[in-house]
Amino acid sequence: MMHQLDLFGALQPPSPPVEKAVVTPAENGGAPAAVTASAPATAVAGPPKKKRGRKSLKEVSEDSDVMKELDKITLDKQYYSISEVAGMFRVNTSLIRYWENEFDILQPKKNRKGDRLFRQEDIHHLKLIYHLLRERKYTIEGAKQKLREDKKLAARNFEMVQALLKVKGFLTELKDQL
Repeated sequence: MMHQLDLFGALQPPSPPVEKAVVTPAENGGAPAAVTASAPATAVAGPPKKKRGRKSLKEVSEDSDVMKELDKITLDKQYYSISEVAGMFRVNTSLIRYWENEFDILQPKKNRKGDRLFRQEDIHHLKLIYHLLRERKYTIEGAKQKLREDKKLAARNFEMVQALLKVKGFLTELKDQL
């Protein structure tokens, strides 16, 4: 079976089967009859396509798992690379760099080579920024304003939300055991 490639090298599904008409010898003036031939239609399963744009509700609900996992991680190192931090938050390194440029509270150290080294304090600030942007759905400007107005209040509210989520998790576990 022949497959056709489009301009970008992606496989296109084969064209639909071609049906040949059956002609009887009487209709064809005594010539041999044509045989009906059809190619089986098979779908080519390619890799799943990545979606662009906004996340679905299911994907957004999976983001809340990030904060739960971050609470479980013990920060035992003094410095973390940008790739490690991006892995913790399940985001691209470019987004971490963008947040560093946008938010003044993020001040990672840089080595001679220019690599960013994040301290535990920076990761705590990133958690707060992540909470405001991804969970509370603030815009960048709104999150900046919130942090400017009252850093301590925002941090305290964040810690309260985290404590309440832990209590909720404990209560759901308790409920499941009953």
